[in-house]
Amino acid sequence: MKNNNFFNEQKEQSLVKSTIVSKYFDVWANVIVSTQKRYPNHTQKIAYIDLFAGPGRYKDGTVSTPLKILTNAIEKPDLSKRLVAIFNDKDENNSQDLEKTISEIDNIETLEYEPTVWNQEVGENIVAKFEKISLIPTLFFVDPWGYKGLSLRLVNSVLKDWGCDAIFFFNYNRINMGLNNDKVQKHMNALFGDKRCEKLRENLADKNPFEREMLIVEELCQELKQYGSRFVLPFRFKNVKGERTSHHLIFVSKNFRGYEIMKDIMARESSHHDQGVPSFEYNPADSLPRQTLLFQLSRPLDELRDNLLSEYKGKTIKMVDLYEEHNVDTPYIKKNYKEVLKTLYEEDKIDAISNKGKPPRKGTFGDEIFVTFK
Repeated sequence: MKNNNFFNEQKEQSLVKSTIVSKYFDVWANVIVSTQKRYPNHTQKIAYIDLFAGPGRYKDGTVSTPLKILTNAIEKPDLSKRLVAIFNDKDENNSQDLEKTISEIDNIETLEYEPTVWNQEVGENIVAKFEKISLIPTLFFVDPWGYKGLSLRLVNSVLKDWGCDAIFFFNYNRINMGLNNDKVQKHMNALFGDKRCEKLRENLADKNPFEREMLIVEELCQELKQYGSRFVLPFRFKNVKGERTSHHLIFVSKNFRGYEIMKDIMARESSHHDQGVPSFEYNPADSLPRQTLLFQLSRPLDELRDNLLSEYKGKTIKMVDLYEEHNVDTPYIKKNYKEVLKTLYEEDKIDAISNKGKPPRKGTFGDEIFVTFK
């Protein structure tokens, strides 16, 4: 349960998190609705499910994610006819406050389906419920205070169906401590899988803090992929001083388009970029002056350039195909690839030509350009 002070006022990290989720819902919903319009005989509903929803507003009046989702739907006729919104909070005060806050939203009655608010413990019963039904396209958000209730089964119970994506809060501090605590072994195993969790504990023994974090997040992402979700994207949050990681927001999808959309959103919300490559991190300390030498030593576009020259030497491939097959599990976004390819073309390291036999226009590099690495 979130402590009593959590909802007093919205912190910067919570604002960024809410922005990422609500922006993704907006773009994701547009994609799903467009697809449904092409297939009118299929379901014409979409869902948003938030299992740790909170009261809807902070005490300072700031709206939280549930209200952003609902007000967005009210403003869009196609979405207002389709959205099935389900919110849950095991704290009865929170769930009652949320119901009241929702009822006070302007024009809430224009939604075709009245939002539902549950007051349940997140655990086996909810997982079993989702596993037994075939879900409509759903964006699933899980934001627990710690780790209780969060499990691989819970995430997969939603992701098993078409058009379903998940975003969940990964409380790194609590989970990092929990991995060495026998009293919460059941919860850790539910999150990482029994075998992977046992191996993870062994591998963490001699790791420094940075290596420990990288290993924990990597193992979580790999276990999610074992469950059939090919695309997993973490976004890191640092504490106020920027010294330690507090938590990660993890996006999970079976679809590259969803991964691409979220990667672009997380890139824009990143507090720092090196050579135009996003950090996929919100760090409040990024507003402070940087040490010039350290800043200059980080040149990720140079690394991408060298990697492409080595990996694709002698090969011909369309720009968009190169991007789609290479960018997964990297920090690079599409504009980074175009920037590197433009430079390589100017340096005569590659040949580039369109399917009409024309070279790329100066200063541009279109998706359909065929690239041959020399």
